[in-house]
Amino acid sequence: MRIAAAPAPDAGPDTSVRPWLSSPVPGLWAVRVSLYAERARELEGMLDDTERARLQGFRRAADRDQYRVAHVVLRQLLGDRLGRDPAQVRFFREPCPGCGGPHGRPAVTDAPLHFSLSHAGDAVLVAFADRPVGVDVERRPDPELAAQVSTELAEVLHPAERAELSALPAGERPAAVARCWSRKEAYLKGVGIGLGGNPTLTYVGTGATASAPPGWTVADVPAFPGYVAARAVRTRRLGSFS
Repeated sequence: MRIAAAPAPDAGPDTSVRPWLSSPVPGLWAVRVSLYAERARELEGMLDDTERARLQGFRRAADRDQYRVAHVVLRQLLGDRLGRDPAQVRFFREPCPGCGGPHGRPAVTDAPLHFSLSHAGDAVLVAFADRPVGVDVERRPDPELAAQVSTELAEVLHPAERAELSALPAGERPAAVARCWSRKEAYLKGVGIGLGGNPTLTYVGTGATASAPPGWTVADVPAFPGYVAARAVRTRRLGSFS
């Protein structure tokens, strides 16, 4: 699956980011870290104290670039949608639906806008919706790591997903695991419990079409070559994890 060359249909007027952003899916933005790293360094001043402290905690320059690009782009897109200076966007965490702690879905103060952010390697993905949403992008494992990754992740999949994997030829399992994991993490982020939840309890499937827990839609979305991605959107309120 390849990201289209044209900007997303809901592209805002901020042309300082548009040349590096593209997605054929409304409400979804994808950006290459390598193409936007220099611009993000110039705009680093818009990050808040918490973000800057987190940024400086990364030892590797590549990790700093990835984090900086992700958060600068998120602030620019939020600022455009909210009509605010990106530097004035204030974040907080909603209560966790599992334990009630302050580490649930990220949100913006005084704004009924839902969003989700994910990054891996050279890819950053941002999703917006009018209801809880989660997005995840994962790098496909290199051939030499594929067997190890498949084995490790398979242990935290739903029993039905593990059965599906065991029925696949060995060469198809790594891609299926990556596809399944991106769906699962997108859903858990949308719920707001993240990896603090038990991923073995959630079934999203390993096949070509995603399955979704009640009250949610989960679907694969276009990703840069070498990556897989998924988005989960809540369709209705259902129980404490909806």
